[in-house]
Amino acid sequence: MSLEELIAVARGDTPADLLLANAKIVNTFTAEIEDSNVAICQGYIAGIGEYHQARQVIDLEGRYLAPGLINGHVHIESSLLHPAEYAKAVVPRGVSSVVTDLHEIANVT
Repeated sequence: MSLEELIAVARGDTPADLLLANAKIVNTFTAEIEDSNVAICQGYIAGIGEYHQARQVIDLEGRYLAPGLINGHVHIESSLLHPAEYAKAVVPRGVSSVVTDLHEIANVT
């Protein structure tokens, strides 16, 4: 994919490869939830907005899309929390994934 192809999709000149339609997008900068569409070109987000042309359309029917942070190094065992309780603490703060040793998860379950 070239930058020109990505820009053409972003401008609406070329159909996206994938359109995630009718999404509720969590805007972490404004703390708002916006009803919109997401245009994707070769795995990259080309734009968010009034896109309607795509090779494939997935209607999200009002489901939520939110960015997620990855905690690349965490010791869940040190939190003294069960993994489900740990998730309750970090997911509301934007963490959607963690990288941890499996023995740590076993030690707190």
